[in-house]
Amino acid sequence: SENSSVTLFREYLRIDTVHPKPDYDAAVRFLERVGTDLGLACQKVEVCQGHVVLILTWQGTNPRLRSILLNSHTDVVPVFEEHWTYPPFEAVKDSKGNIYARGAQDMKCVSIQYLEAIRRLKAEGKSFARTIHLTFVPDEEVGGHKGMEMFVQRPEFKALNVGFAMDEGLASPSDTFSVFYGEKSPWWIKVKCMGSPGHGSRFISNTAAEKMQKVINSFLAFRESEKQRLKTDSSLTLGDVTSLNMTMLEGGVSFNVVPSEMAASFDIRIPPTVDLKAFEEQVAKWCRGAGDGVTYEFHQKCMDQHITSTDESDPWWKAFSGVCRDMKLQLKLEIFPAATDSRYIRAEPGFSPMTRTPVLLHDHNEFLNEQVFLRGIEIYARLLSALAPLPPLPAEG
Repeated sequence: SENSSVTLFREYLRIDTVHPKPDYDAAVRFLERVGTDLGLACQKVEVCQGHVVLILTWQGTNPRLRSILLNSHTDVVPVFEEHWTYPPFEAVKDSKGNIYARGAQDMKCVSIQYLEAIRRLKAEGKSFARTIHLTFVPDEEVGGHKGMEMFVQRPEFKALNVGFAMDEGLASPSDTFSVFYGEKSPWWIKVKCMGSPGHGSRFISNTAAEKMQKVINSFLAFRESEKQRLKTDSSLTLGDVTSLNMTMLEGGVSFNVVPSEMAASFDIRIPPTVDLKAFEEQVAKWCRGAGDGVTYEFHQKCMDQHITSTDESDPWWKAFSGVCRDMKLQLKLEIFPAATDSRYIRAEPGFSPMTRTPVLLHDHNEFLNEQVFLRGIEIYARLLSALAPLPPLPAEG
């Protein structure tokens, strides 16, 4: 009696694509099978060893026009099974229709919703001028460096001729759908402090630990100021402020030895409204203020601050927002608080049609209700029905 789309969703959830050893081959085989069943053209692009991007294509009647890209990632984050009510890769559905699995929200639901929306449109005999591509990419959860980042440099991506793209968003506990038109720039910074070593029984001056304390105090004081700004201004969302967390602390060799070196790592996410050059100058000032021998290096430094147009004069956005108005979907435009593969394309809104759903991506007991999932298929079908027939734009002749 279960809806066939829900059954397919649960089958995909049972494929173990969790880091650090995601079974990408099984995911690609599954998705290729579904794509072939739908009559979609399949192309596999190995961007590096063991990392394949799968492209499924529904050819439009006018392939010269720019295409629609529906992007999703196949990998999921690790789990702590002892905190889960049900095994995280069995896709158990409870009596309320809630489906529990890692990836239920982030973002295997969206992958299947794309496919089932196309199944619905094809069953209705629809065809469109614009080509629709679906891309399923690896490694998004670890930065996309062996996935979308490499794929966008390939001739196979350029051949897709993308005009408009959609990628993941977030669930919403309310009736309002969040649409993310921009992303924060992720900066991963490692600060190293060099100081005088010695015996643990002495009051040694100029130690690495003393300098590290000043560094941490500066970084976390800024963190607290941004936290309070978000708390006191109701018009702000998490995407509007800079988030900062210390995520690693290293140093020391023995209880009785004062170390000559310590290091701290920080995960910083900066909104597109912030001057990145000025922010780096502030980081440098915090390090200088801690004393001599304090340096920093970037392990990730995204400088792209492009945003997607949400102006009604933009034909893509007008088509997208028009469907939402027709379906009486309440939209809230936001900056995405973290980072997704959207940053490598940035001609796309982030949108996951999940309302009345707690935000549980990366959390224990991640779930999605089957009725919310099914409604998302309808929403994507309506969106594609508006975007794919869009007449030629001035830039397309």
